[in-house]
Amino acid sequence: MYQKSAFESFELEVNEDIRGYLNETAKWSYFLSILGFIGIGFMVLGGIGVSLYTGMNQVGGTGAYALGYSAGVGIVYIVLALVYLFPVLYLFKFSNKMKQALKLKNNEAFKLAFLNLKSHYKFMGIFTIVVFSIYFLVIIGVAISTALF
Repeated sequence: MYQKSAFESFELEVNEDIRGYLNETAKWSYFLSILGFIGIGFMVLGGIGVSLYTGMNQVGGTGAYALGYSAGVGIVYIVLALVYLFPVLYLFKFSNKMKQALKLKNNEAFKLAFLNLKSHYKFMGIFTIVVFSIYFLVIIGVAISTALF
């Protein structure tokens, strides 16, 4: 006869205290995601503004060099905004699904809320590893170039 392990038969109880904590978490994550969307909007506007301003005033140099410099800086801002969109969107979806799950006592929305929260943290973890790797490579590059010159 097969007997389930303690882990396999484990069930969580979402009592009123936990519901309150999850509801408050959903509200704060909604607030932070809205701020994130606003920040993304500013990043896109900043990218467009930097491109136009430096291109028109030739801050980065003269002629084609200034235009290429300003376009490059603007593209970097817009690409960073696009990268930042994904974790903010996951956080926004988490908050909406969690509010829906708690209001309607919907298990599917509850599951989807945590799926989006997992995706948010997974994205942020991978992004952090990538950024630290780039920092590490830059530090090594600076050390090597300093040693050579």
